[in-house]
Amino acid sequence: MNAHRHVKLFKNGRNQAVRIPREFELPGQHAIMHREGDRLILEAAAPTSLLAVLAALSPINDEFPEIDDPAPGPVEL
Repeated sequence: MNAHRHVKLFKNGRNQAVRIPREFELPGQHAIMHREGDRLILEAAAPTSLLAVLAALSPINDEFPEIDDPAPGPVEL
């Protein structure tokens, strides 16, 4: 898609904002923004998978206490 469209900038509180026209709508609720010279680039952010979140966590090095866990007694149904 090589379409161009002029859009109006406006203030939203202390931030500058722009409404994204429907034909440029991005999927999801998050995006990545960066600058390349005078260009402001807005890209769809890939959804974060549970595996990616777990991979970013630091390992737990704590010693866990012993837990008294007796065998269960008989159960009548």
